[in-house]
Amino acid sequence: MSLILKDKKIGLAITGSSCNFAKIFPEIQKLADTGVDLYPIMSTAAATYNTRFGKGEEWKEKLKQITGKEIITTIVDAEPVGPKLDLDLLIVIPCTGNTLAKLANGITDTAVTMACKAHLRNQKPLLLGIATNDGLGANGKNIGLLLNTKNIYFIPFGQDNAIAKANSLVAKFDMLIPSIEESLSKKQIQPIIK
Repeated sequence: MSLILKDKKIGLAITGSSCNFAKIFPEIQKLADTGVDLYPIMSTAAATYNTRFGKGEEWKEKLKQITGKEIITTIVDAEPVGPKLDLDLLIVIPCTGNTLAKLANGITDTAVTMACKAHLRNQKPLLLGIATNDGLGANGKNIGLLLNTKNIYFIPFGQDNAIAKANSLVAKFDMLIPSIEESLSKKQIQPIIK
């Protein structure tokens, strides 16, 4: 195990980009296998929506199995993330364009955005693994704002299908662990655009 990850308490927030769940869950398992203490959080969309990529309840159960903990799914349950859990790091993966916009504009109306707000009060790092179809469109300004916000870091990202979805940006989810290590050291992993 990395010495940087040893004994760390890490929050893991999942938002509703269900088409990316099959990519992120193996990475979450790798993270869990390092022995870090994971605290799971899911947005309503991630926890309850049934899509062609799977059922919300099934993903929720899988996350519970990986982390060994009950999942935070409400604003009320997410508020103590800052004052009581005192996490070393909070990760939002995948971080949808909707969640990006809310974080950039101070909107706290989901368990995930509340957890982020509560966590940032402690001046600890927040790591975002974006997955948005409008990253080079309407959400470009929000990415720009968050790139310039203290204690917010990004997993490297790039266009996932430049021809069919020219504005879409998705994190390189396989870079989760190295991104965590840099974020815990208060550094942005580079290069950020791949």
